[in-house]
Amino acid sequence: MTRKGNIGGAELNELSRRVLGASIQVHSALGPGLLESAYEACLEHELRGLGLQVERQKTLPIRYRDVIVDPGYRIDLVVESRILLEIKAVRQLIPIHHAQLLTYLKLSGVHLGFLLNFNVSRLKNGITRLVHDFPD
Repeated sequence: MTRKGNIGGAELNELSRRVLGASIQVHSALGPGLLESAYEACLEHELRGLGLQVERQKTLPIRYRDVIVDPGYRIDLVVESRILLEIKAVRQLIPIHHAQLLTYLKLSGVHLGFLLNFNVSRLKNGITRLVHDFPD
């Protein structure tokens, strides 16, 4: 995954704030009970409306030894090449959801990701922030 220069902690925090604000906006408008794909599409629209660069269903190939394999992994949303968003609409997040996002972070080289479970009454109860190998 390509990156656009270094981004400081303050800038990443501001980007995170904007992403989470957009997520809450989508949840407030739609509420729980829809498919993940509906939240994903609406969140993509909301983020683009904020002027953010968003990639949806970004292919995540795996390098195994000297071979690049495309096992069909897709990252729901990548914002500004800096934040991965994994959208869920489940009763509760379970450890495999965390493991999935951590693996995506590791394979992509992105350090920050959010699990967003839209199947909750208040989205703040469905947000999980995950960090992998954040540089000092």
